[in-house]
Amino acid sequence: MNYQKILNNGINSLKISNIINPELDSELLLSKALNKKREKILTNLKKEINKKQLDKFNLYLSRRKKKEPIAYILGFKYFWKYKFIINKSVLVPRPETEQIVEETLNYLSNNESKKILDIGTGSGCIIVSVLKERSKCKAIAIDISSKALKVAKTNAKIHHLENKIKFINIDIDKFNYNKYDLILSNPPYISNIDLIRLDDDVRIYEPRESLSGGLDGYEKITKVVEKSSKLLKNNGKLIVEIGDTQKNNVLKLLKNNGFYINKTGKDLSGRDRCIVSTKINNK
Repeated sequence: MNYQKILNNGINSLKISNIINPELDSELLLSKALNKKREKILTNLKKEINKKQLDKFNLYLSRRKKKEPIAYILGFKYFWKYKFIINKSVLVPRPETEQIVEETLNYLSNNESKKILDIGTGSGCIIVSVLKERSKCKAIAIDISSKALKVAKTNAKIHHLENKIKFINIDIDKFNYNKYDLILSNPPYISNIDLIRLDDDVRIYEPRESLSGGLDGYEKITKVVEKSSKLLKNNGKLIVEIGDTQKNNVLKLLKNNGFYINKTGKDLSGRDRCIVSTKINNK
């Protein structure tokens, strides 16, 4: 059986399971099964596949048909400009979260040496992306999941940043170490009701503790804001991701905790996604 026939079978199978991008996913899964670049496959469609490779492809295909995210099957995801190792211990990095990186780089010039805290680092994609672009900065990245930190440490090592980022397994509630110029966070912000309504690939497979913002969706954001008001230096910045309906409530929360609002950033879909604020008084 050649590559073309395998791809067509995969596409048809994924379509029946209502997978959104069956063509692309089929190509990516075959690329993994063959351990070849997708482009190489698409320029050699008449090449034959052996049984071992076919079995691998069918295994990956069956996982995708059950709505397992393609990033977990492939074991990686591109974010910002870089490739990150991913597994089920961490959220799949999303394009909208790149807004945090963009706003951070707008704030930090190339020659600045700032001390950064990343709260809830997950795969480490945010802080690694920032430090790849701003090499004079150093960071501490915290997460309550030791499994997530293992992934983040791997990504820091792959990108040669293991000496620039210190990883700590701790809840933000218990963290009282040092003062920071900049705090970044993509906290869980989905309410328990909305969590039930998420697509299967997110609801079933991605870590619940990285998604759930409690009963109303504000539990973790509130912790991040209140703690950041104590951990930031005066005039230090907090850049936090929010849900697309949370802007007004988070702005109030920030103002009540001594922050000046610099801007609200929108994602590629035009939704409110990220708030940049500055600590202006001691709390």
